Amino acid sequence: MDNSIGYSVFLSTFEKQKEQLVSLYKEGNFVFTSFHITEEYDNTYIQRAKDMCTFLNTCGYRIIADVSSNTLKLFQTESLLELAKLLNISILRIDYGFTEDEIIKLAREIPICMNASTVTSDFADKLASFSLDVYAMHNYYPRPETGLDEEQFRIRNEMLLSKGFKVLAFIPGDADKRGPIHEGLPTLESHRYIAPYAAFIDLLSYGMDGVFIGDGIISQFQANMISQYLDSNIYQIPVIFDKEYEYLYNKEFTIRTDSPRWLKRLQESRENGDSQNILPKDCFERITGTITIDNNLYQRYSGEIQMIVENLPADERVNVIGQLPKEYHPILKRIRNGSKIRFIKPI
Repeated sequence: MDNSIGYSVFLSTFEKQKEQLVSLYKEGNFVFTSFHITEEYDNTYIQRAKDMCTFLNTCGYRIIADVSSNTLKLFQTESLLELAKLLNISILRIDYGFTEDEIIKLAREIPICMNASTVTSDFADKLASFSLDVYAMHNYYPRPETGLDEEQFRIRNEMLLSKGFKVLAFIPGDADKRGPIHEGLPTLESHRYIAPYAAFIDLLSYGMDGVFIGDGIISQFQANMISQYLDSNIYQIPVIFDKEYEYLYNKEFTIRTDSPRWLKRLQESRENGDSQNILPKDCFERITGTITIDNNLYQRYSGEIQMIVENLPADERVNVIGQLPKEYHPILKRIRNGSKIRFIKPI
């Protein structure tokens, strides 16, 4: 599951997701679902749940399922292991209604996932002492202003990772926000209104073992950027370029290893033989997300392209040639020096 992308599947919206789930599948993909959302219960629930899991397994997905003691009653099974076999679940996320001893016994039979926000340090130590296959998945937060802040997220993850847990978290979708609030299902509050791809890149910087789309549905454009990063380790940078610089689309550059905090220097950008012919133009203030090129007033630096991470003043020697949309700004602070980037046209 390392650095992978997973999807959330809900019975109430499953029919809308089926086609995309087929098209998005790659070997090793997981889906997350929950079997104790009471508002989804009706007299067809059990059969629909079985049909959904059969479909997902046929596609190749492995299932992480959120379960509680009420789930056992609903499916009329005597144990979580029996439930897992019935629905072909790969990992059981234990919510409530089970003792520590019951959880440890279960973990000896099947990989389990704890709630990353509620598992205690003492119980985490106990699980770690048995060298079991254990995960910790953060919650998602539908209500604005209730998602985790970065510091508590970082501290919690450091504790879990130090004890051998594989840590998972959620980012919001962009195509169809899940109701009833329809404002995204992120783990981190700072991710609520940014692009899923930007949230994905940001989460990886915390050492996540897996990232899931909380809302389930994601646009093909966002899915493609995530997939391309996972396949190539090249950051996709969606930029609106001035027309004369659209030739930069689909070109790859390397971030100079000595780039400072406030900007990213593109290593190969001064190799253009026409760099000395760049006249001063659009020498505006360089706000976060601005793409610039040095003009001929900068002499031997003429032609150097930079991505601006922190606001810088206007400079008559520096032309503004493009802009990274605001919803992608978090990527800028996560691109490591020495990494490869590729400019693409945003949709």
